[in-house]
Amino acid sequence: MSNLPWKDPAAVARLEKAARERILIIDGAYGSMLQSYQLDEAGYRGERFADWKHDVKGNNDLLVLTQPGIVQAVHQAYLDAGADFIETNTFNATAVSQADYHMESLVYDLNVEGARIAKALTLKKSDQTPDRPRFVIGVLGPTSKTLSISPDVNNPGFRAVTFDELVRNYTEAAGGLIDGGADVLMIETVFDTLNAKAALVALELLFAERGYRLPVQISGTITDRSGRTLSGQTATAFAYSLLHARPFSLGLNCALGAADLRPYVEEIALAAPSTLVSTHPNAGLPNAFGGYDESPEDMARVLKGFAADGLVNLVGGCCGTTPRHIEAIARAVAHIAPRSAR
Repeated sequence: MSNLPWKDPAAVARLEKAARERILIIDGAYGSMLQSYQLDEAGYRGERFADWKHDVKGNNDLLVLTQPGIVQAVHQAYLDAGADFIETNTFNATAVSQADYHMESLVYDLNVEGARIAKALTLKKSDQTPDRPRFVIGVLGPTSKTLSISPDVNNPGFRAVTFDELVRNYTEAAGGLIDGGADVLMIETVFDTLNAKAALVALELLFAERGYRLPVQISGTITDRSGRTLSGQTATAFAYSLLHARPFSLGLNCALGAADLRPYVEEIALAAPSTLVSTHPNAGLPNAFGGYDESPEDMARVLKGFAADGLVNLVGGCCGTTPRHIEAIARAVAHIAPRSAR
């Protein structure tokens, strides 16, 4: 990791000060919030893509270009609920993932606009509460392919993507996020640590090219109650594999509800004593209808226990969470000191 200057030293100073003073709040889910608008194919296309030759319904990232007002409304709801961080709506804004919609050429624009929309809102909110600045997390999702596992059970040596391809994917996406105004970059929902390493290589190359860097967050996902990532690592092994990057924060999100995720967050906290620890769990496990049943009050109670026991510096929500969840979580941890990173 190179010793380049921060792109915006004042913003990093504000972020570090905030992290020392309180537990910081990450926002909640975007997919379910956007889907609640029940957009049809035409709604996803908007005017710009009315004649696109392939279906685009379900491409939530595209909404930063075709329905920016909806994306703004979701961001604003989370800011009003008490989020310190709002995440860009760019979870699948890489060429590998956008290939599903034949929209690889839009990757840079999706990331720029995703960050720009979020940044405008955080600047406005920060002006209203100067003692509590808000920040934009530029989201780099895991992509739809994995470097460690073959998608063909009959050919275990086959890979659907190469390391260099993912480096190029992440370089393009991260460049757009930086140009759009992201304050930090989060490599999130990591199910394959090798994918995350490709993202880290991309960021280092991009930072070196530009002559400055941004803080980087890393958040993995434990895929089930086995306590391992999809590529087979325990939470402890996951942490040890990535601490060399000196992330601003390291943690876990998605897959499990807060109660089920707790032992693995404890592992991260033990393995990374000098690093801030984050978690943004799901609102429980999915039910038979694909929904999430954990109430804001229940989730807040469990995460308050994380905070009271000195496990976390950043908390929020993933799948199934809403502004009501984030509001309850923010209220529950408001007067608890953040975990001390030695």
